[in-house]
Amino acid sequence: MFIKMCESVVKVAAFATFVVLTSTAGRANSTFVTGTASPLTAAANLDFTITVPKFLYIRVGTGANFANVATIDNIIFTVPAANIGNGTPVVGVGGDLTAGQVTARVIGNNGAISFSSTTLGPLNDGAGDTISYTQLGVAVAANTTTPVLPHPAFVDGGTTTITLPTQTGGKVTNLDAKWTFTYLNTAIVPAGTYGGVNTQNGRVTYAVSMP
Repeated sequence: MFIKMCESVVKVAAFATFVVLTSTAGRANSTFVTGTASPLTAAANLDFTITVPKFLYIRVGTGANFANVATIDNIIFTVPAANIGNGTPVVGVGGDLTAGQVTARVIGNNGAISFSSTTLGPLNDGAGDTISYTQLGVAVAANTTTPVLPHPAFVDGGTTTITLPTQTGGKVTNLDAKWTFTYLNTAIVPAGTYGGVNTQNGRVTYAVSMP
């Protein structure tokens, strides 16, 4: 008898708890009113939450928006023998836009972005001869954004850092451009192949940093 009474008490308590919980939940998003008032009104509430992650994106050359692409472009300049050192710029071959031109883009959403270019030193031919990175010209043209993404100046064996302008609310940066590289060809230099694919200081590293 005692055991059956205990079971009954437990069942009643469980049912009462269920009623309280369901009633409480009901009051959270529904309202029932009755009466003779005119107008007769009722209200219900609904909350929304949007979570946006912090992100940072950089592209120079071949790439895809918001994706990792391993391809590294190589811009190649071949100087005509008759024009060596005469100051006539040499147009490059290569780049995702061809003819020495690349797509450049930086996007971030958490404050001002620092944007840098770094070289390990002047381009060399492996035999002690060098060409300074100041011999590479960069023309910046509009792509899809205003303002355009500026190019951090080249320096031999060092880093140049600039701060990019923000747009929405002082936290969002979305800038792109078309960068066209030329060899300025203002000096007569020894014959040879200077730089290359990650060799003889031929690689520039572009980097971004955001709070």
